[in-house]
Amino acid sequence: VTAPEDIDAAITLATLPGVIVATFGDMVRVLGSFSSLEQERARGAAVHVVYSPLQAVELAQTHPDREVVFLGIGFETTAPVVALSLLEAEERRIRNYSLLSLHKLIFPALAALLADPAVRIDGLLLPGHVCAVTGWRVFSPVAQEYGLPAVVTGFEVLDLLGGILILLRLLERGQAQVVNGYFGVVRELGNPRAKVVLQRAFRTGAAVWRGLGMILDSGLQLRPEFAQRDAAQRFSLQSSRSVMPVGCRCGDVLRGKIRPIQCALFGRECKPSSPVGPCMVSAEGACAAHYFYGSS
Repeated sequence: VTAPEDIDAAITLATLPGVIVATFGDMVRVLGSFSSLEQERARGAAVHVVYSPLQAVELAQTHPDREVVFLGIGFETTAPVVALSLLEAEERRIRNYSLLSLHKLIFPALAALLADPAVRIDGLLLPGHVCAVTGWRVFSPVAQEYGLPAVVTGFEVLDLLGGILILLRLLERGQAQVVNGYFGVVRELGNPRAKVVLQRAFRTGAAVWRGLGMILDSGLQLRPEFAQRDAAQRFSLQSSRSVMPVGCRCGDVLRGKIRPIQCALFGRECKPSSPVGPCMVSAEGACAAHYFYGSS
């Protein structure tokens, strides 16, 4: 769901002299307006794939003559460890480490979708890994304000089947409530230590979602006291208008308005080996899942 203009900003950073961009592997294949980090790396840009933002901190320490920028992507699940990397760099006085925060928050986007009268949803399976951080209570407005049943689940087959069963029973009874079906992992108030770390490093702000547009309070921005580690400010990045790939309907897939196969690019121009939109980039994406398993 990272907007093309944010990918463009990352590409700009990667092509600056003396700058290394560190990122998770999935991110390098996401298209911006005209290119991707993977394509720019092939042209000589300094793009390093890491498995943890703490690796990016080590990269900065071992390359004191270079500026290392980590792309902070993902939701509440990845944001705490990114926040930790920031605090770690502060504690170790590693001055050449900064962050381009592109983190998104699930509930504000979900609320924006549910407020759209064109979106017809009967119930929700809520992501257990997100709820493990936030707690399930964050999602209580799904039932209280939007009148929908919702079940927190994990990602294993039995977790999902159990979640679907509970959801169907709630629908049968006409009950609008949030049920924690992942009680071994998720608590009502989540992970307090992770939430404290998030609050130390970030504040909420508006963010642009690919295919969904601007959503208020749905992004995580660095707090003012970390302004010197905000890559957008550090390198005076200018906001630009993005160009969406022609024919990409990831926004409609995310809204549940169409199935992946109804997008004209699906399985043709857009496939896991050459993704056009974010729904095809990650194995967790709706289009990638449909590509691999939709006909089985």
